[in-house]
Parts: sequence; C-alpha cells; structure tokens
Amino acid sequence: MNNTDFTRAINLANPRLGAIVTYATDDFFADKIRLIDPAEPVFIEGKYDDNGKWMDGWESRRKRTPGHDFCIIKLGQAGIIQGVDIDTSHFTGNFPPAAMIEVCISGEDVPGDNAAWQELVAKTELEGNSHHLIAANSSEAWTHLRLHIYPDGGVARLRVYGTFHRDWQPQDFGQEHDLLAAENGGRPIFANDEHFGVLGNIMAPGRGINMGDGWETRRRREPGNDWAIVALGHVGEISRVLVDTAHFKGNYPASVMLQAALIEDGAEDRLTAECKHWQELMPKQALSADNEHMFEAGVNAVGPISHVRINIYPDGGISRLRLFGKLVQL
Repeated sequence: MNNTDFTRAINLANPRLGAIVTYATDDFFADKIRLIDPAEPVFIEGKYDDNGKWMDGWESRRKRTPGHDFCIIKLGQAGIIQGVDIDTSHFTGNFPPAAMIEVCISGEDVPGDNAAWQELVAKTELEGNSHHLIAANSSEAWTHLRLHIYPDGGVARLRVYGTFHRDWQPQDFGQEHDLLAAENGGRPIFANDEHFGVLGNIMAPGRGINMGDGWETRRRREPGNDWAIVALGHVGEISRVLVDTAHFKGNYPASVMLQAALIEDGAEDRLTAECKHWQELMPKQALSADNEHMFEAGVNAVGPISHVRINIYPDGGISRLRLFGKLVQL
C-alpha cells in the first residue's frame, strides 16, 4: 500500500456514521465539532465572531501555560483504521507544528483515566494549509481517537479511513442483512472513475442527502461502461438488490448489471484484472431518475460470494446500493 491508497476506504470519522467529537481541552477560536464536518473546509474572508477570525475547523487559543491541547473523537462503532488525513487547509500562521494520534476501546463518550490509549500515529511535523496522509499500522478495531496538537493551534479536518468491525453473532446467521452496509463491514475496493462522488458513499446509512452523496462518474466520451468493485462485510448469499438513484435526475445510469465472486483472503490485488469474468449476480436492469429500484426475481442464485462488480451503463451516478442476503459460514 502506498501512502494514499487508504483514502479509498470509508471515512469512519463521519457524523453521518455516528462519529462525534466528545472533548477538547480548548476550542476557543473554532468549535471542535467542525473537525469532522464531512464538507470540505472553506475560508471566508472578513468573517469574524466574538472570539476573533472565524475558521472552519478546530482551533484552540494561544497556549500560555505548559502542556498541549488535544481532542477526542468517538466513532459510531468500532473500526479498523488504515490511515488518517490531518488537514490544515486555510490554517497558515495558526497551525500546530506537530500532531500525534492515540486510540483506545471504551464504552464511554470520554474515556476515563483507566483507558488503555495506544499510539496509532507517531508525533509528526505538520505544515500549514496542507493534507497530511499517514498510514496506520494496526489490525485491531478501535472506538476512540485522541488527536494531540503541539502545543496549540488549528486543524481544519481529521479524516479517519478504514472499515467498521461487525461482531457477528450465531443468531445473525438466520436473518437477512444488507451485507454491503458500512456498519456491517462493507467496503469499497476500486472504481474506474470517481470524478463527482466517491464509491464509499453508496454503502452509507439512509438515503442520500443530495447529488454529492453518492458515486458518480464523469461523462463518458469513449466506448464501454463505468464500473466498480465492492466487498461485502461477510460472505453471504444475496437474494435482493436495491439500487437508489436519489437526486440523480439528468445523470443517472440508463441501466445496471452486477457480477459476483467468492474471493479468498489475500487475493484482492488481482480483482481488477479478473472481475470482468465473474458470474452474473443480476442481469442488466433499467434504471430511472431519483428513484429506489428493488430487484428480487431477477437476482441469480450464485451461491456464497464476498465481492461484487457494479457495472453502470454507460456512466452516471447512483446514491445507494443495498445487497440483502444471509450470512454463510465457510
């Protein structure tokens, strides 16, 4: 994995996925909750509030005592973190010179003194108005992050990329689940194009909030079709498919087709070369604008699968994809 591959994963520190900023030692200049705002940070010339210049992020006051500032983020559920982006966009003379991130597991909003914090990202020098993409070396699932800044200053956004961990129980195997849902461990693998919207959006909870909250490709000017690969949160047999084109009106795909395969652990590096030969999970189906499409009769019984290739014709955007089925224990 290179330094940026992890950004294909889901941003676990997203309020729509249940993440909240539960504590900050100081947020005098800019409210700590802005640190995980899903929107890109902005700079508004001439905007001030009662405490000074309004900044889009988390910013503490200038520290006049020993020590440093930190804040705590609680994820919506435990997640395996692949990497982070410490974004100092628009912070120039007021960014922290360095930052460090710790993680822990806790059932509390603000972990107590007995929390076993562990280092996820070592103390790293920061630059102003920059993205700092840092891979994480951890395979455990964590519930909280603690962002330390040295000694004070402002960070526009913290993105935490990874996969949610679902602790499947024996009783879950007799029930139907959306096996692609982010909260069930579904994850994006690859998309041939994500010009207007990233693939990970299609497995978010609820319906899309606007046209930017989906996977959308550029206008295709050459033969062929756009496509993507996603991984289920658990091996399963799919019986129903829902394709939602919410908010996509003049740019929804004309049709969609799904292929699927059961991939052994460690074989994902070959997926983009092999996926066009996978078996057909759902034949080509017509789509319409701004609508939920439920497909059941046309879904083929292909047995246990772990990965799905989404083919859209020829291009466009979909808001959500739900793959309903039952778990399979191999």
